[in-house]
Amino acid sequence: MHSQPNDGMVRVRGAREHNLKNIDVDIPRDALVVFTGVSGSGKSSLAFGTLYAEAQRRYLESVSPYARRLFHQLTVPEVDSIDGLPPAVALQQQRGSPTTRSSVGSVTTLSNLLRMLYSRAGDYPIGQPLLYAESFSRNTTEGACPKCHGLGRIYEVTEKSMVPDDSLTIRERAVAAWPTAWQGQNLRDILVTLGYNVDKPWRDLSKKDRNWILFTDEQPTVPVYAGFTPAETRQALRHKLEPSYQGTFAGAKKYVLQTFANTNSPMMKKRVSQFMLSTDCPVCHGKRLKPESLSVRFAGYDIADISNLPLKRLKTLFAPFAVDGSGPSRKALGHPEKIIVTQRIAADLVARLSVLLDLGLGYLSLERSTPTLSPGEMQRLRLGTQLHSNLFGVVYVLD
Repeated sequence: MHSQPNDGMVRVRGAREHNLKNIDVDIPRDALVVFTGVSGSGKSSLAFGTLYAEAQRRYLESVSPYARRLFHQLTVPEVDSIDGLPPAVALQQQRGSPTTRSSVGSVTTLSNLLRMLYSRAGDYPIGQPLLYAESFSRNTTEGACPKCHGLGRIYEVTEKSMVPDDSLTIRERAVAAWPTAWQGQNLRDILVTLGYNVDKPWRDLSKKDRNWILFTDEQPTVPVYAGFTPAETRQALRHKLEPSYQGTFAGAKKYVLQTFANTNSPMMKKRVSQFMLSTDCPVCHGKRLKPESLSVRFAGYDIADISNLPLKRLKTLFAPFAVDGSGPSRKALGHPEKIIVTQRIAADLVARLSVLLDLGLGYLSLERSTPTLSPGEMQRLRLGTQLHSNLFGVVYVLD
């Protein structure tokens, strides 16, 4: 068996990953080591492509083949040998998940603790049954507001939002929400076949016709005579001439909502969103949770409000409960088990928050969306979570 030198060094020999040219280097352990150099000089190739990749590979060799399949594995690095290498944790420059449902609380797992606290030790209204922790998450069916589905806002489409200038005719694109180019022409030609007047100002059409064009859920398929005038189309229909094609109609509202929900094009989503009116959900008032979940309080706050407090304020709030589960007022919380649960969860929260405050993140809140964080903030959040795990004998690779 190959014996590794126990001199506190990581010894890299013959590193050739990416743009590294047969590099030999000795790196001290138990120290903060910085690789510097111009862009493209191989810093990341040495740190991540070589050191981290090899540390992860060696660790994964120790787990079962079945478990190994569940990991995203890096390829074997181009290097002759690495001695004295501990297991590694990678913290790379990236903003993290692009979804707005990912937050500081979810990245740090603090939200999980908070939901457990509200479930087990929250102040419930008299007569309300116990809620499980899932009921305090907007990302679950158990917790999401039934009106806005956990988004906090509702989106409405109105005649005014879709037809900003009612003096225009349909041919002049009065229905601005409809697509431009061929698809818009197609919808207009379908209306001609259906007998609607596309050359009359929108405001002069009957209310019934305007409502059907904008809000119908019907999707009739009819013959389309491309390039025909309305009179020529009527004549072609009478004589049952062969159409250019069969066209399917979609009301303007259905088009806007379906495009917004299903398109993969950010440009298309942005275009149709201008025809939608966004307002705070009238049920949860933007808090995203169902009323039963919002009725449970801890230290006077519902879980949505407490999640919007700065982390520094949260630590101050939980500190007394971490010492004594009955909190600063010393009032009994009821069952002794509830006091024990409160003390244990509060102590864990305070310990985790302390690390984040030491990293200078006390101004963030649990609700802060991860896409709004800088790469440095995101990296410190991950670092704080890793440090709290109290792993030792680990090398942290940061970019």
